[in-house]
Amino acid sequence: MNSLRDLLQGYVDDGTVPGAVALVARGDRVVVEAVGSLDVEGGAPMARDSIFRIASIGKPVVAAAVMMLVDDGAIGLDDPVDRWLPELAKPTVVRTPASPVDDVVPARRPITVADLLSSRAGWGFPSDFTLPQVQALFTVQPDGRRPDALPSPDTWLADLARVPLLYQPGEAWLYNTCSDLQGVLISRVADRPLPEFLAERVLEPLGMKDTAFTVPASERGRFARYYRPDDEGGLTLADGPDGEWSAMPAFPSGAGGLASTADDWLTFARMLLADGTVAGRSLLSADSVRRMTTNHLTPAQRDIGALFLEGQGWGYGAQVDIAPTDPWNVPGRYGWTGGTGTTGHLVPSTGTVALLLTQTGMTGPTPTPLMRDFWRATAG
Repeated sequence: MNSLRDLLQGYVDDGTVPGAVALVARGDRVVVEAVGSLDVEGGAPMARDSIFRIASIGKPVVAAAVMMLVDDGAIGLDDPVDRWLPELAKPTVVRTPASPVDDVVPARRPITVADLLSSRAGWGFPSDFTLPQVQALFTVQPDGRRPDALPSPDTWLADLARVPLLYQPGEAWLYNTCSDLQGVLISRVADRPLPEFLAERVLEPLGMKDTAFTVPASERGRFARYYRPDDEGGLTLADGPDGEWSAMPAFPSGAGGLASTADDWLTFARMLLADGTVAGRSLLSADSVRRMTTNHLTPAQRDIGALFLEGQGWGYGAQVDIAPTDPWNVPGRYGWTGGTGTTGHLVPSTGTVALLLTQTGMTGPTPTPLMRDFWRATAG
């Protein structure tokens, strides 16, 4: 793994990232490389237990929580969600994807739980951001890396319901919005805030002690600062340890609001690799894990989201590889990237987990050169 450390150090040395933590686990063997610093000033070294804003690699955690409610019998995959989300009872759909937002038709059927899990409810981002409906959605769904950008779940859901669907329910894979809808669904079904349900059913049973929507003051010395690339090729501070993750947001985002560590995410990934069990205790049924890690998209649906998926599929909460188009694409590989500079995947056929955490945000929806180099270095 010296080559992996050298790879990461090269990206630190050229200023792409202030630091990084990479973890590769194959069975019981775990290798961790921590390079660079928590900030651009080099004030504290990066460490294995450094805390990061993990953004969209938290989506599988929320999807797993939905599947726990399915396992409980509290909801069914084919259930219309308007039973718990009445704001979505009568959605309209733009006549064509390019139509103005006031040119709509009724939805042909209700939105179901399975639609939310597979990101096929009709809200979300396609490859073309210029479409009128997508521009309207941006007013409701701004940058998910800003926890303070959204109002309360009830207000957000009411605002979303006024935006027509881009496609009929079940027709198209669209990115991101459905994960936030999953979080609201969990809180409505469980009759408690999303953070409480996640803590009780997922995080505490797995021992994910550093994963939450906030970072306590006592742990902020481990919390990496978050940067965005600027126009001059440098990095601009976007959020510090005492910033947006220092207090519970009005909207705990199921799409990307969690902070976590490498070992916490590894614990979650190992639970999935073990068919939903940890230390002999079943948290998820094997069938629920199978559904999470199985592609649910048709070729046409993958094409609609080609900018994000790059030819691969989607399960519940994350991408599922279906074609070996690059050296790192292994059929069945499950995971995703996060807009704050994170990526995490597991490969059921080999029992491998590969995780990269950085604190430099992505500038677009496609993986960064660092991510691709990390995947290439850890493939096989």
